This record gives sequence, structure tokens and C-alpha cells, in this order.
Amino acid sequence: MEGGCWMKNPLNYQTTEYDCGPTTMTNAISYLFKREEIPPDVIKHIVLYSLDAYNGKGEFGKNGTSAMAMMFLCNWLNQFGKVKHFPIHCEFLTGADVNLGQQSRISESLQQGGAVVVRLMYGCWHYALLTGTDEQYTYLFDPYFRKRPFTKEGLDIITDAPAAMNRRIANSILNSEEKISYALGPKDTREAVILFNKNTQKTPEKTIEYFI
Repeated sequence: MEGGCWMKNPLNYQTTEYDCGPTTMTNAISYLFKREEIPPDVIKHIVLYSLDAYNGKGEFGKNGTSAMAMMFLCNWLNQFGKVKHFPIHCEFLTGADVNLGQQSRISESLQQGGAVVVRLMYGCWHYALLTGTDEQYTYLFDPYFRKRPFTKEGLDIITDAPAAMNRRIANSILNSEEKISYALGPKDTREAVILFNKNTQKTPEKTIEYFI
């Protein structure tokens, strides 16, 4: 602690080419909770249940983390929260429900102080953490380290918010069904995990309405 204030940790970058899933789930916990509040069991089980997918050569973990593992983690965290009185709530979304914009469950959750783990394109399928949104942009932390600025309009690097975000992405790019960088891609393949700290979640009455 500095000056009597509990600090949030900076979010982490993945260690290998494959661990974007567990890194992003751990980042969601770090974003929502102070370090002193996080049970070590949560981090242990995120690592234990992720990196479960085999690549075309049959090599374990080298196809990252599957949607089934993310769904299992979502359910495990909810059950852990109930048993251990840890104030977490998770929801697993698939398909057309995974989008940004008016009446979007993801946008609503971000406005209420939640965090959202999504699978998107970045050369291949990749997990990143959404932490904020407005009418034009969504703010996220991509665990894949990059220094070089983007040349495409609507993709920007953020360097001054290490505990919350490192990218600003146009909603039009995220919502694209094409397999371009930072697109959620075809609707039938989309997946997301919404996470809340129930102690800090804003009620709908207190949520700022961005979309009118």
C-alpha cells in the first residue's frame, strides 16, 4: 500500500504464444479486485483449467484455451464465490449476444463496472479483456505485448493506464464479422465471459447511459 491506499496491480502480458486465455482471466480478477482481496485458489484454478486445447499435431496447450474451458471457469468461479463468500459473478455469452452497442449485454456490463473476456481475431483467435466502452470506442487490455503503433484507423495503443487498458478499438471493428484484427468475427463462433465484483457493481439506476 502507498499512502494508506490499496492499489490495483498493473495487468499482465502473456508469457508464451498460447496463454492469452489464463492471462486474460487473471487480468479480469486483478482489474475487479484489490490484490489483498484475491484468494490464491482463484489464480490456481484459472491456470489449472485453461490451456486445454490441442493443436493439429496433437500438442497439448498449443491451441490455447477452449470455449468449454472458459465456460467451466465461469461456472467454477460462481460456485467458488457462493461457497467461499467471494463477491464474484460471471456470465457466459455466445453467438449474436456477443456484440457492442445499444442494448448490448456486454456494453451494459462495462457501464456497470464489470470486465469482459472476449475471443477476437489478432492473427489467430485470441483472448483480450474489455474494461470500458462509449458510443464510438471500446477500451481493452490485450495481453499480447506490442510497442509499434497501428496504421489502421480505429486501432490505437494506450500507454498511460496499465491497470485498466492498453488499446482503444472502434466499435465498428469489434463488431465486424470479418476475420480482421480485433474483430469478434462470425456471430456463430463468438464467446465472452462477463465478470463482476458484486461489491462494486453499479446498479442500473446509477449506470451512465451512453446510448440514447
